[in-house]
Amino acid sequence: MVENAAREWDGAAVRKWLDSRIAAARSDQVRAERGGYGHHDDCDKAAAEEMVCSSVKSTDSADAVLKDLKALLERDAFIWRGVYDDTRFDRHVRAYIRKLTKMAKTNDGFAKTAHYQ
Repeated sequence: MVENAAREWDGAAVRKWLDSRIAAARSDQVRAERGGYGHHDDCDKAAAEEMVCSSVKSTDSADAVLKDLKALLERDAFIWRGVYDDTRFDRHVRAYIRKLTKMAKTNDGFAKTAHYQ
């Protein structure tokens, strides 16, 4: 049986999900740093995830999250600490913004708080 009813927005669950993703991204950055030169892209990818999740200020509604993501996407350049390749970092940030935008529009995926998704 397919459930077509839209889920109600749960700001607390979204905030918990964002906090868990920030912690996971920081852990992934440390792991990538220890991996050396060959893991610089992994470090940039984790830094992009941390930056996007940290930039979502409001979890009151899906519209507020989408507004924060749209404002972030409109920026020309992304500056964050510990980035190795600015071009790849920008690409990772934009990809993660698209992922989070899709999640906010469908209100799906915020229950998954495991480290690896």
